[in-house]
Amino acid sequence: MRPRLIVVSAAFVLALITVLAAPRLLRAQTPQAPQGQVQAGAQPGAQPAQGQPGEQPGQGQRGFGRGARGGRGNQPQGPSKPTPRWPDGHPRLGAPSEDKGTWGSCCGSLSNAQTPFQDWAKALLDYRRNNEFEPHTRCKPSGGARQFVTPYGTEFVELLDQQKIEIFDIGGPHTFRTIYIDGKPHPANLVPSYYGDSRGHWEGDTLVVDTIGFNEGFWMDRAGSPHTEKLHFTEKFTRTDYNTMKYEVTVDDPGAYTQPWSNTFNMRWSAGQELFEYVCQDNNFAPVLLIGNEEKVDRSSVIIP
Repeated sequence: MRPRLIVVSAAFVLALITVLAAPRLLRAQTPQAPQGQVQAGAQPGAQPAQGQPGEQPGQGQRGFGRGARGGRGNQPQGPSKPTPRWPDGHPRLGAPSEDKGTWGSCCGSLSNAQTPFQDWAKALLDYRRNNEFEPHTRCKPSGGARQFVTPYGTEFVELLDQQKIEIFDIGGPHTFRTIYIDGKPHPANLVPSYYGDSRGHWEGDTLVVDTIGFNEGFWMDRAGSPHTEKLHFTEKFTRTDYNTMKYEVTVDDPGAYTQPWSNTFNMRWSAGQELFEYVCQDNNFAPVLLIGNEEKVDRSSVIIP
């Protein structure tokens, strides 16, 4: 049986070539900045701005957090709905019963040029910027504001009958932080931990959280701002509308800074999202963040405390 010959017209071949070549032609026509060129208004050698107020989820993150949005749900469009509230009038920090969603990331870097570093703390921050040997990329919990820059955002679960609020960082090592709102003070003789001991109370529409008892085994923000076990963290969470959470933080650590200092950021709501299982270290493509510039790393310590 003779094989059939398929006759292809010249017009068809030309059309096929045009379709395949179109993306390359478009890229070739798009102006590209010369290598090493600094964007307008930026200082030569400056790092990209991180964690600025109003920043959208996924922006201002480097390395492990790069491109990791605060959830893959629908971003809010148009005017926001009012702040959802509990029957007692307090704002809901999590999703109402008829909805679901998570908060996108904020606060890449708490510190800036005006931060009152002690000399050793500033030297350590400079080292960390060039050697991103971050504990979070080795499955360690992230205390302080670093919890709100984890991949896929965070979920707030309010357990009012138990008088506490749980905060789950979705892209983390299966740990969560508890904020007690029962009015009790911090326990005496706290054992230092990654999340510390958090005690919250309401001031109008703002949840004020006081946290002490931190260890030194984590970065308190994405940039690596140093801290000691003397760290006293004060946070204010204000859901200004359905889609926006104002986050204010004051750092008081006489072991690393010459005086207390503050910063403010916004988190954005990612509708339709909820907590899912995240396997830390599975297919991790961040070798620089795992071992810095070292040739090896000691993995004998327990991953999850």
